Amino acid sequence: MLLTFVLGFSALQTAAAGVLDELMSRRARDAEVALQIWQWAEVGHHEVRSSALLQDELRAAGFDVQSGVAGMPTAFVASIGSGEPVIGLLAEFDALPGFSQQAVPEKSAISQQMSGHACGHHLFGTASVSAGIAVGRWLKASGRAGTVRVYGTPAEEGGGGKVYMARAGLFDDVSAVLHWHPGDENNASQTGSTANKTGKFRFYGTPSHAAAAPEKGRSALDALEAMNFMVNQLREHVPQEARMHYIITRGGSAPNVVPEFAESYLYVRHPDPRVVAELWQRVLKIADAAALGTETRSEVEVVNAVYSILPNDTLGRLVDRRLREVGGVVYDADERRFAEALQTTLTAPAPALEEAARIQPYQFTQNYGSSDVGDVSWIVPTAGLDAATWVPGTPAHSWQAVAAGGMSIGLKGMGVASRTLALVAEDLLRNPRLLRDARAEHQRRRGPDFRYLALVGDREPPLDYRD
Repeated sequence: MLLTFVLGFSALQTAAAGVLDELMSRRARDAEVALQIWQWAEVGHHEVRSSALLQDELRAAGFDVQSGVAGMPTAFVASIGSGEPVIGLLAEFDALPGFSQQAVPEKSAISQQMSGHACGHHLFGTASVSAGIAVGRWLKASGRAGTVRVYGTPAEEGGGGKVYMARAGLFDDVSAVLHWHPGDENNASQTGSTANKTGKFRFYGTPSHAAAAPEKGRSALDALEAMNFMVNQLREHVPQEARMHYIITRGGSAPNVVPEFAESYLYVRHPDPRVVAELWQRVLKIADAAALGTETRSEVEVVNAVYSILPNDTLGRLVDRRLREVGGVVYDADERRFAEALQTTLTAPAPALEEAARIQPYQFTQNYGSSDVGDVSWIVPTAGLDAATWVPGTPAHSWQAVAAGGMSIGLKGMGVASRTLALVAEDLLRNPRLLRDARAEHQRRRGPDFRYLALVGDREPPLDYRD
């Protein structure tokens, strides 16, 4: 395994040499930590070893660590320093089921392993922890007031871990939050997302022989199909930015039996969380109507719900400036051969490998995905970046992402992220004006009367959602 790094520290003309020196001294350990988490590949709310390893790194660096916060055994908050400002760093570490893959450029599963880090969260968590440690040591050595806080946020992939941490008030006293994500390019553009609410709609009917005694049955599947028909009719009468999609997870067991049980799994999305809440109420009425019309019974279980990301241009431009100073990822000869071989497996035409070294133009945009970072961003000014941990052209949630994330290409991108996060965090601790400007923008964007209420309601964290 190649663990060479192109660090590019000489290009950084900054007073933050101490922070960067600390990160350079940690590079071998960071590689060990990230690759260990990659090998464990633990899915949401089962990241017991991964979370413990990151917590151990923070404790060894002098952080005070609170484990099992917000009702989630693998969630943690680690703090160092005292007083304001409080700079938060988000750390994810959950893998995805169904993506077992070796660190090779052809599809090749790891024997006896079912999951893999197809979204690069082993790199995400390690880089954020490393940046937090570097800034925390600088803060302690400088004698400045301020606090660095690393949030271990489990189950991002569908479990919404940050939502429950936000609902528990763990971000209420934070001045700014920074995060990043693995990707196939380097980009500090700040992008709004969609809020969403998801749930399983269940219908209960009366079984009977579908041919001999159909009049005695009440079909749960009829109710489900009636609901889906009305949801599809609703699409004409919702804001154009709204998205609704579903699957049928249970539809009966045999054609000659009137189905006693049927279930669908539905998402509602919109950039405004208030619109999502309104649309959800309309969908609930549809479910009630479907049950009434088919003489069945309905119930719904809210699975997850997240706010849209509220982008912050003030913080975003600072992240972009520091990312350009850090620079992108330059491949050595072995990495280039790996990347060229991997690109032959991609279905879409791939960009040039040199794109990994390029920093994309800064934009302030909107997309239609969702993330539990959204809830945090409505509470505190928040900004993030993408770093090129994957070969250019690689999609997220792919075996190709797992492969690159398990070797030096992923580790180099992780280094780009950790250095950028550390530099931005130090800037914010040094310069209160940046935080004042970011807070003023944040309050303007969310509105004067905003009050955070979790869209997920009062449900407990779904600790068994991956079982």
